[in-house]
Formats: sequence, C-alpha cells, structure tokens
Amino acid sequence: MTAPDDTSDVDRSTDVGLRMASIADKVAGPAAADVDEQARFPMETIDALRAEGLLAALVPTEFGGPGATIAEVSQGLIALGRRCASSAMVVAMHHSQVACLVRHGHNEVLRGYLRELVEHQYLLASATTEVGTGGDVRSSVCALDLSDGRFSLEKEAPVISYGLEADAVMVTARRTADSPASDQVLVLCRPPELELDQIGEWNALGFRGTCSTGFVLRATGDASAVLDDPYSDISTRTMLPVAHLLWSSVWLGIATDAVDLARKFVQAEARRRPGMTPTAALRLADVTAVHQQFVDSVRSSIARFEEADGDIDRLTSIGFAVAMNSLKVTASNLVVDIVRECMLICGLASYRLDSPYSMGRHLRDAMGASLMVNNDRIMTNNGQLLLVHRGE
Repeated sequence: MTAPDDTSDVDRSTDVGLRMASIADKVAGPAAADVDEQARFPMETIDALRAEGLLAALVPTEFGGPGATIAEVSQGLIALGRRCASSAMVVAMHHSQVACLVRHGHNEVLRGYLRELVEHQYLLASATTEVGTGGDVRSSVCALDLSDGRFSLEKEAPVISYGLEADAVMVTARRTADSPASDQVLVLCRPPELELDQIGEWNALGFRGTCSTGFVLRATGDASAVLDDPYSDISTRTMLPVAHLLWSSVWLGIATDAVDLARKFVQAEARRRPGMTPTAALRLADVTAVHQQFVDSVRSSIARFEEADGDIDRLTSIGFAVAMNSLKVTASNLVVDIVRECMLICGLASYRLDSPYSMGRHLRDAMGASLMVNNDRIMTNNGQLLLVHRGE
C-alpha cells in the first residue's frame, strides 16, 4: 500500500497484485465511465480476471488455486478501486464469499466445488439481507427445509449484487422452520436448481456497476451444499472481517486516485507559476497525511487479521470484532473526507464532468461506503459489545 502516485507506484511485489493491477489499468479503467453511465455490470473486468485465474485467488494451492493472502488481494483491489470502484466492489464481494467457502466448507462436496471454482472461475454472489429483518444480516426469516438428504429454501432478498451475473449465490437462512431467527446456516445455491426472480431496478447514485437489485430467490439442492459451520461462526471469523478488509481496500483505492489527481493539479499549477508555491499545496500536504493514516489503518487491520488467523479465540474475541467494525466505519468516513478535500484543492476542475481532474464518480461512489451496511448499525453493535468488553 503506497503513497498516491501514478499506477507504477502500486505495490506489485506479488504476482496476484501485479496481475490485478494490470487488469485495472488495461481493462477496468478504460471501461469505467461506460459502466458508471450505463449502470451495467463490468463484464470485461470479470472476464479478464477469469482469464487470469484470479477469481480463485484465495483458493488454497491444495485445490489448485494460487493460495493468495488477504493482503495480496487487498493490494489488487486498491488498484482496481483507483480505476473502477464498481468493478473493485464486485471483486471484493466475490472474494469474501470465496473466503467463507474455503474456511468453512469442510465436506467433500464443497471441497470438490472449490476445485470446480478454480477450473471454471465461478463468480460468487451473496444473499444475506432479507425483507422483514430491518437490514440485520444476523437474523433470517426464511428457513431451510431438509428432507431425504436435500434442501429447499425461498428468500425475498432486497439486494443481491450482480445476482444475474453470478454462477452461484451464498444464502443465509434459519437452520430449520423451528429455529430462532439468529440460528442461521450458509448455503451454496447453484443453477440449474437456483431461480432468481428480479424485483425492482438498480439506478443508484454510485457503485452503479454492482447491479444491486432485489430478488425472490428459490433454490433446491443436495444437503451437502450447507456449509458445515454455523453462520454465527462464519460471520464472526470470516465474512465480517474479510468483507470489511476488502471493502476498505476498495475505498482506499478511490481515495488514492483522488489524492493522485489533486497532486497532479497542484503540480500543474506550480509549473504555470514558477517560483511560487500554489495556495492549494498546504491542503495537499494535509490530505496526504490523512491518506497515509488511511493506508496505515488498512495495513494494520490486515496484519491483525492475519496474525489472528487460525486462533479461534482471537478471531471470536470482542476486541477483534470491535476493531474490524471500526475499520469499516473509519474507512467509509475517510474516503468521503479525502475525496471532498481533493475536490476543494482542484476547485471547479474537479466539479466538471469534462475535466481531467473530474471527481464526480469518486464522490458518488465514496458516499455509498457508509450506506452499504449502515455505519449507525455497526456503531450500535460496537456499543453493545463494549458494554461487556474487558479490554485486551
């Protein structure tokens, strides 16, 4: 994770980071404006990642994958976020689901699916929200019906990002019809036994290429498609921390590109007036310091996760949950603050849509960061955790 500069400054020390950064520059960036304008799925980016085998980046080598780390994928997402935040967000959501499958799908059928994922480069989506839960992903209305070794379920999901483009959907549901709302499982649902009936359209301010429409989801399949661990464990140990780490990497990418544009603007002003320091240089110095704090926050959070990995006590501790929640809130606020400050540095040049310093898309995408899993809900959860936290 580097200071903002041109794309050559992206840390390309790993093969995965290098290949994702190359796709960001050559594929995602050139298509970004059209993806945003048309609110269309960034198919060319996903196709390029698929061709490079990068949709299976987190799959361990024992199943044929590259066995990349969260830090390596994060580096690639920063590069993608700089060029096309919609593409980066799709990839981040996909990898958070792959991580759940890798870390919590222990039976032979799910292990076999990982090998299929590597071979076919499947794209995974997620259905964790549900009508009737008020946005609480840790409770479900729908329930799994298990009979004769098979499952069936039906879920009304207000959001399944890129659902129509996904090769499978990871779905939360109550364990049984008699289970409480919080007793959930996570199920891998695949065509042809997966049906999605779209409800509503996606015409949002930002992250337009994520195509986050609602669906009525119906699925059946072999009972072995139910992940072995309870969803409470999956969420605490994997889905929540990995999602927050990868989302924050996307938002860091947006912020990094904004600072890069602001730097180039101030440098151009300095060249026009040799011997004079532009007034905006002080603002640039300030926002660069804040950006470095953002970089350090993401870097240290990834290190915290990787140090805790394999230690269930640490992964399930209150302090760890508070730290991961705090990263999401901090990162989603910082990206807006940084983009706004960079717009002040560039002035009307950042406000115009026909300017090389335009930041309209940066700002619109940044505003979605605090709304995707609302920050108020996360801070309320942190407040409840801190009531019983004894410190570390």
